[in-house]
Amino acid sequence: MNSNFVKYLTTSDEDNKWGLYLNVIGSVKVSPHSDYPSLNHPSEYFFNWDEGRVLKEFQINYITEGEGILENKFGKFNLKKGCIFLTFPGIWHRYKPLTKAGWRENYIGFNGTIAKNIIVQPQFLHENPVFYFGIKEEFIDTYLKIFDLVEKEQPGFQQIASGMIIKLLGYIVSFEKQKGFSGKRIAQVIENTRFEMRQNIGSILDLQELAKKHNVSYSFFRKMFKKYTGVSPGQYHLQLRIMRAKELLISTDKSIKEISYELGFQSIFYFSNMFKKKTGNTPSNFRNKNSIS
Repeated sequence: MNSNFVKYLTTSDEDNKWGLYLNVIGSVKVSPHSDYPSLNHPSEYFFNWDEGRVLKEFQINYITEGEGILENKFGKFNLKKGCIFLTFPGIWHRYKPLTKAGWRENYIGFNGTIAKNIIVQPQFLHENPVFYFGIKEEFIDTYLKIFDLVEKEQPGFQQIASGMIIKLLGYIVSFEKQKGFSGKRIAQVIENTRFEMRQNIGSILDLQELAKKHNVSYSFFRKMFKKYTGVSPGQYHLQLRIMRAKELLISTDKSIKEISYELGFQSIFYFSNMFKKKTGNTPSNFRNKNSIS
């Protein structure tokens, strides 16, 4: 992303119905002591510092050179090389590079029903719109691929670009989750216990003993495990057993009782109850619906 590139896009009814569509994309280097923003912006994107602006779309902006500041109705945020920040539709904001520093900003403007459903996740808060990850190859590669799609504008490019935007948002969530674990022993403990759970799908594991074996308190282990995976250790192991039960129901002729016993459930009633709670079907209904005739 060395040269300047900006493109504003039109969208069709098909793009809008898809649920996530791209409106604008750009990579712009702003030299120190330059006017900002450029007067070339269309009216709906242009703003001056005193007034700021309110957009009708989401934007993801990745700063790969320089530094600056962002303000919205919730506060003021420092922007530096390697940070990525979001702006939200209907939320007043303004941002600019520091006069002496300049910057390179890489931005994507998008909208749609799917976009709105993703951005309501707790990782994307108006109050904390800035993420500090440094220069990440994953981000740069995703931006470049979207730039390439937009430059060519071949049929269906909007649909492919929408997947890239979701991928970009996924990276933000993933890297943010990894922050609290990088280089820490607890990350390896969690990986080891996940492996043990997979190796012992048919066993009733004593999770407190499992934590004790790795010399960590169970309360800390449970808290960090849930932060790492999104579910508690007990639920993680249960989900593994349910997934294995699905495989056995579809691919074998074993009875439900045999499967229940093989996977270490206390009784066939408990197994059936847990299976229905997690899948919405009883084991017998699941087998009938998915059996290969």
